[in-house]
Amino acid sequence: MKLSLRGEYALRALLVLAENEGQGLVRVQAISAEQNIPKRYLEQILNDLRAGGFVKSRRGVAGGYRLGRRADQITLAAVVRHVEGSLAPVSCLSENFYQKCSCPDEMRCAVRSVMKEIRLAIVQIAESITLAEMVQRSRELRNQPMNAYDFSI
Repeated sequence: MKLSLRGEYALRALLVLAENEGQGLVRVQAISAEQNIPKRYLEQILNDLRAGGFVKSRRGVAGGYRLGRRADQITLAAVVRHVEGSLAPVSCLSENFYQKCSCPDEMRCAVRSVMKEIRLAIVQIAESITLAEMVQRSRELRNQPMNAYDFSI
């Protein structure tokens, strides 16, 4: 799995919305500024996430975005699949986006066999992590002291 910039921005935008869950709508400008995402690109991503049911929006002066369902019901895997298409590191392993690979015998390919194990690990982790857990992790990371120097003599 390779997460594109679009996928990363989608996750970061959803993280902001999850952090503000229950506090009303969040404006695009606020997400853009906080996460350093170009506003026009963010609007496209949020529209895609809205189409996928991950966010809801309201237009107008008092408009903005909020999560489409609770943060503990949105998995990392669901978002990545929606934005990127597949979690598989090679297309011959994808369940929904399968493409035949170039190896002569797909079932006896050692590379495919290893990639299958990697895909399984990715799926297990991505299916188990929710936006709510990412919010908790984000808060824990913000509370860690910043070490300016990390060296030994």
